[in-house]
Amino acid sequence: MINKDKLDRILNKVEKPARYIGMEQNSIIKDLNNIKVKFAFSFPDVYEVGMSHLGLHILYNLINAEKDFVCERVFSPWIDMEEEMRKENLPLFTLENKEEVRNFDFLGFTLQYEMSYTNILNILDLSGIPFYSKDRSDEDPFVIAGGPCAYNPEPIADFVDFFVIGEGEEITLEILRRYKEHKEGKWDRQAFLKDIAKLQGIYVPSFYKIDYNVDGTIRDMVPIVKEAPNKIKKCMIGDLDSMFAPEKMIVPYIETIHDRVVLELFRGCTRGCRFCQAGMIYRPIREKSADRLRELANKLIENTGYENVSLSSLSSCDYSQLQLLVSSLMEEFEEKKVGVSLPSLRLDSFSIDILKEIEKVRKTGLTFAPEAGSQRLRDVINKGVTEEDLITAVSYAFKEGWSRIKLYFMIGLPTETDEDVLGIKDLSYKVKGLFFNRPKEEIKGNFKVTASASCFVPKPFTPFQWVGQDSIDEFKRKAYLVKDSIKDNRVVFNYHDPELSYTEAIFARGDRRLSKAIVKAWEKGCKYDGWSEHFKFDLWMETFQEENIDGDFYALRVRELDEVLPWDFIDPGISKKYLIKEYKKSIAAQITDDCRLGCLGCGIKDCSMRGVFN
Repeated sequence: MINKDKLDRILNKVEKPARYIGMEQNSIIKDLNNIKVKFAFSFPDVYEVGMSHLGLHILYNLINAEKDFVCERVFSPWIDMEEEMRKENLPLFTLENKEEVRNFDFLGFTLQYEMSYTNILNILDLSGIPFYSKDRSDEDPFVIAGGPCAYNPEPIADFVDFFVIGEGEEITLEILRRYKEHKEGKWDRQAFLKDIAKLQGIYVPSFYKIDYNVDGTIRDMVPIVKEAPNKIKKCMIGDLDSMFAPEKMIVPYIETIHDRVVLELFRGCTRGCRFCQAGMIYRPIREKSADRLRELANKLIENTGYENVSLSSLSSCDYSQLQLLVSSLMEEFEEKKVGVSLPSLRLDSFSIDILKEIEKVRKTGLTFAPEAGSQRLRDVINKGVTEEDLITAVSYAFKEGWSRIKLYFMIGLPTETDEDVLGIKDLSYKVKGLFFNRPKEEIKGNFKVTASASCFVPKPFTPFQWVGQDSIDEFKRKAYLVKDSIKDNRVVFNYHDPELSYTEAIFARGDRRLSKAIVKAWEKGCKYDGWSEHFKFDLWMETFQEENIDGDFYALRVRELDEVLPWDFIDPGISKKYLIKEYKKSIAAQITDDCRLGCLGCGIKDCSMRGVFN
């Protein structure tokens, strides 16, 4: 356990001590002396971001429900806290028992964003754990990782003892049970790794050898121990109603990104947006029943005191029982003044009846994601919405009293032209026109439309995994093309940092040769790279140059369809043949229907939704 006097001194000097004290409502503290397996869960970002992540609450409560196991939390200390910890030589600790992280059996990271990789190294350094898995001894924790970025684990493969590919609820408990058995027998670190390597979804990077071609592409990747499979098949939960779901959530003392109950309606997506990695890797779609969701909502509201329920999934409006669910939740909670919100609305799924239900308690902000400025480009990315959908949705919103709308776009999408880009301005102006071109008595509120454009980053296991990203200069040119075309202060245009997106693209499609660069960049002071005020692009470029890494090779280069990709050893369920077919259709601007309307042969076996909506 850490020195409490040192911690008290430090907490008096930092900006938000509540990030580090624990003791929140519904947090769980166990006697570590009576625990067989200790798991430290880390979200490699600041407390407020990590505490808003649903996956944390699921695994935290799941592991702690087992008598012999404990899960405690650790986040990236903010800049001021880290500085004081290093001054006082105070090692990183968990929130619950204030125990040193290095004294745990496992340190598990969730990988939500490629630009958190230096934070992972910072957490390891503050914990006194060696960066490279090859340098760890039997006394060190196993460093494990999962989450969407684990679908290309290679840039951080040298740091991680093993990855969990896919959904981790069921496999995590199996890993901890096997660890307990090994610890009670003759302990051998390698023997444990070989044992779990045989489990579905487990990838042990040290058990594989990679050979490269002269041009820098990968020739092959082969297992070097018999226990390691050639292909890692993702883990997947079959029945969401029977799977573990927390009935309590930790309630922070300070404001976080999402101060609300989060209800997961379903996993997967049937839409097939070609830019969306989550829509591909989380297939097939699996729904929770409305009865189960109502039960969870009641328990979570009762146990947290939150005043808002967020209905969360990749495309929440596609939930087959949404009307029934929203109506019953509003009926249940209206008197208690508990609101219901949908994080983002698909234009073609926009339900007037549902919105009427939601606004009974309070009007929440409205966000729509056309993604592209023209219909041609929306067809390229298979977004499946039209300008008419936007007009219908926004017109109703204005009629019902909304006056502020957010629109999300991407720039740099494959085949994009300047005309497509300027469509962002055209759509934003069209929304403004819909607001003001009405009878005067109907115009209420202070109108504002905010159009935000992120820079497209090609991701693994999407039909766009082979395309080249736009250059930084091209991103900037396109962003200014839109910005300079907007002459109305009621239309606001924001765009993402192209330099950050370029660096993200390097790691999104990178390989193991990047690990040394991550260490060197961290040594130069790179951390919190996802935060624009802390991102040091010049240091990253300097690092890549010193390590002879060509960023354009990973970010801007178009891949050949037969190239061996760094993540090809993973089986996400969806076939490469299908992704190639979708890539070719995108170039021809051909759309693919929602697979609820009929199976499209994406490769998913035993799809639970096949035939349900036919």
